[in-house]
Amino acid sequence: MPKHKLKGTIVSHKTDKTAVVSVERVKAHPRYQKRTKIAKKYQAHDPANQYQEGERVIIEECRPQSKNKKWRIIKTIHDPSPDETKSR
Repeated sequence: MPKHKLKGTIVSHKTDKTAVVSVERVKAHPRYQKRTKIAKKYQAHDPANQYQEGERVIIEECRPQSKNKKWRIIKTIHDPSPDETKSR
């Protein structure tokens, strides 16, 4: 069975080898179909402490590292800045 992967932003990196990643998704109301953004925070394992706050990352499900830590950071996502998209 494939492991789940999510894209999110690191919002906190204060603890050793752990980063808090916020993952946003859009959910529609069951009756009125109004779309709202919902964010959930996941604690992810970062063994080398190489990722910083504000970086967009991909996290993958893994075996439990601790009570709350069941995800690990795989890699960063390079989102083009608005200046780069205008020059094209």
